Amino acid sequence: MSTQKYIRLPPLSSFERLSSECQHNAEKRTGQQVAIGGPGSCRASTRVGCTSGYLSTWPAHVTSQVIQQGRRYTSGGEIRNHGCGDEFGGPVGKPRFLEQLESYLKKELQALDPQQPKVQERKLQAYREVFGCFIEDFKTYKPLLCAIKNEYEITLAAYLRDQIRELEPLRARLVVVSEQCEKRILGLREEERVEIRALKQERQHHQKVIENMRETQSALQTQVCCLQADLAAQYLMYREECDARKLLIANISSMSYGPDEEPEEEQEEVEIEDPVKEKLALKVCREDLTKAQVELNRLHAEYGDVVPRRDWETLDHTHKENLLKLETLQKDFDQMKAEYNTLLEVHKQVTTQRDSLQGELEGFKEASTPRPEWEQCAGVLGGSERWADLSQGQSSQRRLEILLAELGGKNSEFFTGLGTSDDVPIYLRYEGQLKNHRLKKNAVVRILKEVWKEKVMEDGRRNESSNLPKFLRQHLESQYGEKAGEWAYSLVEGICQHQKDDSVSLFNDILTGKVDESVYHGQTHLLSNLLKVLIHSDITESGMLSVQDFRDDLQIAFPLKRAQDIDELVTTAQAELDNNGGSLPYQRLYTEDADGKHKDFLNLVKKQASTERHMYISQLRTQLGGKGEVTVADLRAAFKNIDPSLDATTLDWVLTMAFQIHQEELEQHTTQMDTELALQHLLAVDVTRAGPAPQQD
Repeated sequence: MSTQKYIRLPPLSSFERLSSECQHNAEKRTGQQVAIGGPGSCRASTRVGCTSGYLSTWPAHVTSQVIQQGRRYTSGGEIRNHGCGDEFGGPVGKPRFLEQLESYLKKELQALDPQQPKVQERKLQAYREVFGCFIEDFKTYKPLLCAIKNEYEITLAAYLRDQIRELEPLRARLVVVSEQCEKRILGLREEERVEIRALKQERQHHQKVIENMRETQSALQTQVCCLQADLAAQYLMYREECDARKLLIANISSMSYGPDEEPEEEQEEVEIEDPVKEKLALKVCREDLTKAQVELNRLHAEYGDVVPRRDWETLDHTHKENLLKLETLQKDFDQMKAEYNTLLEVHKQVTTQRDSLQGELEGFKEASTPRPEWEQCAGVLGGSERWADLSQGQSSQRRLEILLAELGGKNSEFFTGLGTSDDVPIYLRYEGQLKNHRLKKNAVVRILKEVWKEKVMEDGRRNESSNLPKFLRQHLESQYGEKAGEWAYSLVEGICQHQKDDSVSLFNDILTGKVDESVYHGQTHLLSNLLKVLIHSDITESGMLSVQDFRDDLQIAFPLKRAQDIDELVTTAQAELDNNGGSLPYQRLYTEDADGKHKDFLNLVKKQASTERHMYISQLRTQLGGKGEVTVADLRAAFKNIDPSLDATTLDWVLTMAFQIHQEELEQHTTQMDTELALQHLLAVDVTRAGPAPQQD
């Protein structure tokens, strides 16, 4: 135990004194026994032999009495004890020290948990502590008792060491046997796994055999049903033939005897046979009816819940089509997700590049020569806030242009509405004085992008193309409410001021009807298709492509382009990215400047597409052979000659755009149109070559 409890014993001198007194009394009364014990302590109890004077252990069976001898009664009736009993008197119980030791030992043993490890060692420790306490209190016998205790301890330790030495090889053997058993268990598990796999395969094979047998049984059952039906038909035919034969015999007999000479016996026989035949026929009919009813019940029980094969094939075909659609949609989703991740990475790169360029710009501003004091223009143009809005982020040349434009029209703070008549465009049909918001280029480009985005979404929902002027008015009213007129006139003025920008100019041409909306969608599809091809070719998703891979992707995206046009695109891309033959970060080609304008590579792609469209129309003009007027048939034949790969649907749409008619009127339209006017209509739409030109061209 961690803490030993020792009980204080009476002094050894008192114990020896009591022993000497008992010995002295023993010499007087030989053979008498004396109980020895310290008053109040009773820690050790001995039995003294008066003749020999030795100390013996306390008898464990004695509880509260001792043998008292030598008692004498006096004349007054008093009892007188001789020997040691005279000093301590009457019966003596178990010594208190012994009771304390037993109580302590009992308490320690009860405190032990049999479930804990090494419980026997803890139990031995409790006995060791009691024995040690016992030795400490008996000073006279302490050396002998300590020697006995040590001898037991040494013998026990030696015995345990021998046991450990003998069990050590068994422990190693146990480890080896345990490893062997584990390996054997693993081997058995592997064998069971192989056997289970073989049983599963055998079960699947048996299931297939059962399915085949069921199909065979079904086919045989069908054949049995067919044979039963054939047998019933043959039986019916035989019965009819038998009846006809009997009737024929009767007719022959009647003809041989004549109508009046038919014997009476034959007539009686016929009359007698008729009921029998009818009864037999009735019995056969009832049996057939019973068989048919049984067969009908069986078919109803077996095939009541069976789906017809025609419906099952229809459902299976529909299921396969849905699976194909699901796979297609999943592929489109994965591709769009990859494009989104690519665009997100491009955005991060552009943001990083913008921050670095901003830092370089700040450095250039600090190191550059003094610039003009543009803040002085604030007093002329309506305050510092007004000038800050106009000049923020603009170059010196652009600020000069803004200043000249503002000075030229500084008095036009308001627009005068053109009214609500029909000759006014629908997006400008407002009256009164309308405030001029003086939109900057980036604001104009932002509004135009929002308009295109909302219009594409709306057309997708309605599954038809809406009119751009009407949609522009609806968009401005939904965004700005009562101030839609101010923003409409301000936007138109901004569009007129920034006609040099390709996207702004194209929007203005579509808005005014000079160009069809298909031109914008064609450019958007052209650029997005090129980005999809580049992303699909980037297997590592690193955003980098070699020059040869980039050239091959351009050839895939634009299969009809000439080799010199591909080389021009590659050269422009390398110049834009400052690349001299290494890998090209193709995602940077789709970045825009602060005003939302594309860079040289994408501008060249759109320029080449426009040139190819004009060349296509020129080939069509040449094919028409200088005709002053053309019909639908003439134009259809010319398209088929210069572009045999053009499909019928696209060709019909092109013809409707050329003659400005609906597709339903195309077949009945026989009116001729001026050739140049039809070609001008085609130049205003997105007409592109569908396949390679014929050899003669």
